Amino acid sequence: MPRINVIEKFCKSCGLCIDVCPKKIIAIGDTANEKGYFTAVCINQDECIGCKLCATICPDVAIEVYK
Repeated sequence: MPRINVIEKFCKSCGLCIDVCPKKIIAIGDTANEKGYFTAVCINQDECIGCKLCATICPDVAIEVYK
């Protein structure tokens, strides 16, 4: 089953992954990382289709996709 992992220390909450996700399962979380950014989180791993659009668009290489 596909899933994503957001590497919190790299995420700057730009929101690009949220916009590109076809399943709309990524959101900005309510926990800040060490740099003070509220990082992206996957709100429903079961819906992930492993398309890798989120990882491809991320300018900070903060998202890993596992199939």
